[in-house]
Amino acid sequence: MPQPAIKYLTPEEYLALEEAAEFKSEYYQGEIFNMAGASFNHNQIILNVSSHLHQKQKNHKCRVAMNDLRLWVEANDLFTYPDILVICDKPQFYTDRNDTITNPKIIIEVLSESTKNYDRGEKFVFYRSIPTFREYILIDQYSVHIEQFCIGVDGNWVLKEYDDLNAVLKFSQIDFQIPFTDIYSQVKFA
Repeated sequence: MPQPAIKYLTPEEYLALEEAAEFKSEYYQGEIFNMAGASFNHNQIILNVSSHLHQKQKNHKCRVAMNDLRLWVEANDLFTYPDILVICDKPQFYTDRNDTITNPKIIIEVLSESTKNYDRGEKFVFYRSIPTFREYILIDQYSVHIEQFCIGVDGNWVLKEYDDLNAVLKFSQIDFQIPFTDIYSQVKFA
């Protein structure tokens, strides 16, 4: 039996649907993908990191946004919702919309079972096409483990991995550091 044809949407059609939708979805090259809900640990980590970042950056030129601000990755025709974005300099928006950013400097994702391979793989490749993007941090919500990717002076991405609760995560692109005990505060591992 033939499969039904997939209806491809334009970015404008997707954005119109997203404005009326009860749940968020990603857009990739004309297709829409529903996003799963987040766990308590996932939300707690986002809150912990975002609140510390906001406190430190509120008197600086960088801004912090959490998972409701959409990101447009033009080179890959992708709309997505990263967990945390750090935007330095003046925010740039997709077609002057105030809900879709195009120029993050740092992206932070909290890993879940359903998205961890995508976040580490194809999504990271997509993010690297953003000219302003310089640092990528992946935080495990199931154990103490963080992967920090920073772009080097040679243009290559360098990975640092951490799995010590007594460690401190030092960002490479902004003057900010956070102890792992603060990142994982109130997080309960199974």
